[in-house]
Amino acid sequence: MPIKIYKPTSPARRQTSVDTFEDITVKRPEKNLIWIKKKTGGRNASGKITVRHQGGGAKQYYRIIDYKRYKFDAPAAVLAIEYDPNRRARIALIQYQDGEKSYIIAPIGLKIGDSIISSRKQVEYKAGNRMPLEFLPLGSLVYEIEIEPGKGAQLVRTAGSAAKLMAVEGDWANIKLPSSEVRLISKKSLATIGQVSNPDARHIRIGKAGRMRHLGVRPTVRGKAMNPVDHPHGGGEGHNPIGLKAPKTIWGKLALGVLTRKKNKYSDKFIISRRKNKRQK
Repeated sequence: MPIKIYKPTSPARRQTSVDTFEDITVKRPEKNLIWIKKKTGGRNASGKITVRHQGGGAKQYYRIIDYKRYKFDAPAAVLAIEYDPNRRARIALIQYQDGEKSYIIAPIGLKIGDSIISSRKQVEYKAGNRMPLEFLPLGSLVYEIEIEPGKGAQLVRTAGSAAKLMAVEGDWANIKLPSSEVRLISKKSLATIGQVSNPDARHIRIGKAGRMRHLGVRPTVRGKAMNPVDHPHGGGEGHNPIGLKAPKTIWGKLALGVLTRKKNKYSDKFIISRRKNKRQK
């Protein structure tokens, strides 16, 4: 995915880069595969803000993505590669031989006219095909992995991400996730071959506050700039330090260097090695 970098003709342009969308083949989504995305502004049913910094933004349609692909052993043709405002990865519009259409997350290298298939059996090893982990060769790059067989893809779905199949032993497969965590996944779980499209999305620089507002992100204010009643860091004259041993959240909990995962969580037994985190001690 090429990225266009603007010339520094203004302070905002100096830090701005945009996607060229050269890989997009159609501009309008499939009408039967979208619904209106309602906005909450971060408020719950009582009207109270439960998620801060949300509000506004451009209107969007939600594209219905088929994360299960349970139409097994039915080849599907790729009709289009499309932009999805709800995710950084590209999506592909596919059509089965009976005429049914659906959206999937597109891998790198998928093109219009390609034929892909999902199966519980071993199928051809190529990007976009989906099958159980037990039939994949070791070292394969996969995405859209099921945590439990039949639950649909939950792991590795963001732009440019891919997991690596390390080993298959007994009923389990060892998967190295993009976070560097190595985890046990049932070898019956389905996974899609390849790497998620649009890997350069992380290099795009927003550049100015207005683009963040278009994305529906409202301003974030430093705790130091608030009053003591509003934040633990608040108060004081001028540019004073926070006056605490460690930074805290607005609710008074430690913010940095603290692990938030629960102790003795039920899924600990599936984790072979933890992800590498510089803040862990």
